[in-house]
Formats: sequence, C-alpha cells, structure tokens
Amino acid sequence: MSRKDSLCTEFAFTLPKGLVDTKNRVHRQGVMRLATALDEILVQTERKVQENSAYGVLVMLSRVITRLGSLTSVSPNLLEGLVVSDLAYLREFYNRVNQQGNAHIPTQCPHCNTEFSVELELAGES
Repeated sequence: MSRKDSLCTEFAFTLPKGLVDTKNRVHRQGVMRLATALDEILVQTERKVQENSAYGVLVMLSRVITRLGSLTSVSPNLLEGLVVSDLAYLREFYNRVNQQGNAHIPTQCPHCNTEFSVELELAGES
C-alpha cells in the first residue's frame, strides 16, 4: 500500500488555553481519532444528549479524544471544564479531520506550479 493510499486515523492537536484538571494541571497536547458511524449512533443514545442536544458535542469529543496531556481517558464531565475558546477549537479541529481526513490542504505555487500541502493552523495553535 502506498503512502497516498494509507488512511491516517489519529491527529495531534494543541489547545489554545488548556484543560485544567482537579489537581490544577494544565493539559494542552492531545490526540483525536477519526469518528465512526458507531460514535454518531452512541452519542444519540446518551441520556444527557436526549435531554439537551447541545451536550452531544461533549459526548462526541470524549469518544474521539484518545489522549489529552497525561490523561488517557476523557469524559464529557471533564470536558465541561473547557474554556469556550478551547471548545470552539476542538469543534473546528473535529470537523476538519473528519471532513477532510487530514489537517493539510493541497495547494500549488502560482509561479512554478509545484504542488505541495500546507497544514491549516487554527487560532491558538503554536
């Protein structure tokens, strides 16, 4: 299988502010995997989502974030502590990797026509 045919399923990210845990540690570096059809289905079965559809984003993010700082498990309750700018960042990052399948966009030099890709940076990324 060539590199072009392989599917990247995990993507690293850096939160603009970071999630502060109960021990006052800040977690900024994380990994998100691609969402599956099952993820979409299971989010809809959550009681909190049925009571308030806006909670669905936290449930979905908790399913697809495989690591955040030293945390290897992320719950919707933990994500409730995100500042709004970090939540917006994660929503945009989720949409970007799940709709495009990567964090790069193909482009071409207008002068020499060389093709290359550019990684999109979201607000707050270093």
